[in-house]
Amino acid sequence: MKALYKIMVIVLVVALNYGCEKNLSAPPKNAKVEGNTIIDQATSQIALNGAYYNFANATNIKTDWQMHQLLPAQFAGYIGYGFGTSNPELNLTENSSGIYWEESYRALNAANGVIAGVNQLSDNAFSGNRKKEILAEAKFIRAYLHFKVLSYYAEWYKINSTQGVLLRDELSTLTNILKKRSTVKESYDFILEDLDEAIANAPATNPNHYATKWAAIVLKMRVLMNRAGAGDYSSVMQLADQVLQNPDYALESSQQNLFRVSGLASKEVILGIKPQALQMSDPYSKTRQYWPSASALYVATQALKELFAGDPRESWIIGPATPYQEYSPNTTYFGKYVQAGSTPSVVTETDYVFRLTEVYLLKAEAIVRSGGSLSDAKALVHTIQQKGGLTAANAPYAAIDAANNAADLLVQIFKETSRSMVAEDGSEWMALLRLPFETVKQLKPTISNQFQYIIPVPRTEFVYNPQFGEQNTGYNAN
Repeated sequence: MKALYKIMVIVLVVALNYGCEKNLSAPPKNAKVEGNTIIDQATSQIALNGAYYNFANATNIKTDWQMHQLLPAQFAGYIGYGFGTSNPELNLTENSSGIYWEESYRALNAANGVIAGVNQLSDNAFSGNRKKEILAEAKFIRAYLHFKVLSYYAEWYKINSTQGVLLRDELSTLTNILKKRSTVKESYDFILEDLDEAIANAPATNPNHYATKWAAIVLKMRVLMNRAGAGDYSSVMQLADQVLQNPDYALESSQQNLFRVSGLASKEVILGIKPQALQMSDPYSKTRQYWPSASALYVATQALKELFAGDPRESWIIGPATPYQEYSPNTTYFGKYVQAGSTPSVVTETDYVFRLTEVYLLKAEAIVRSGGSLSDAKALVHTIQQKGGLTAANAPYAAIDAANNAADLLVQIFKETSRSMVAEDGSEWMALLRLPFETVKQLKPTISNQFQYIIPVPRTEFVYNPQFGEQNTGYNAN
């Protein structure tokens, strides 16, 4: 099952039928790491479930994973705040949210706790390959989180920059909490090392424990596309072919059907997050943020409406004009996840981490960037467009055909990435920033300096970790 169930860890403890004498809130007598409760395969699994719990941000559905959809889409200019233009829409990021930082390091600590505890156990404490699998799953989580921090708080686009990630490779304690941020190169190297282990040892199918080698492969594609080193584009294409040749995955016949009907049941979903049971009734649930019934309302901007001009997907992604034109002119309801007036459901509340559509689009981009066949790249993009109901008669489809050089085609691939994957997990924002800086400024005029690609490290980090180092270029260190 591809869903990362947002289940409280205590429920898992009870489900595994541990008696009251097995108090998992206290370290066992043979613990070698402070706070460690991992003593066998069963408790290793409980700890891993706890890491997944943090990965899914189940502690706060109102602000955490939802921000994976909203913040990058706002940065790219496609999602706006319904009651007035927000700073993220204008790429004014001095005071941007530190939510990715906080959630990532909280979950990183959970993953590192699993890795530390499992590594202390002998191999014969596990059945089959389960020890390697648990470590691989934890390292997948760690790689995803480090890459999230790299993408939003570090100069990922400058391989020789000193402004990389604060790498957390062990369970945080009072003795190791002080640490300097790593370089960008060191950050990429560490993330890719974790991913290589995840690809080698994570389960190929994983009905109970979520992450698979295929999810790790897609994440590695994201990482290599951003690193853009020698041979990276070729590797992206090779990795894409591995996923595309897997019969367990297939594009949904209709993109609308994916978001409105199939959800995580679709063979297109490689990794997704199923909502909590009570989430549908929460006044701050995802779909209630897009349709009026919460104090915050996020809407489609005029830029997103224009992006869908001549595209049949506009009929269900772009809703009617909002009644808040006085505050946010030219905005419309965002209908990708929920139809106007419909009740939130498991499908509409589902979050998507990796889908097969992204594999097609990343491969197309890698082909173009590596100097490959433009026709091959266009065919991949057209495959995605056809699932959205487009034909040669539609303007976005024709724009792909008309792109006769690499620069123009890369812009069109960015636009299709935005149409297909807006407000999911930041693909539209990263695809924009991979374009030449002059092109980025033309497409998003509120970006005037490259430091706006990232946001400042939260000031609390400098208070509690004075060894961290410098603040990101362009931002006030105080």
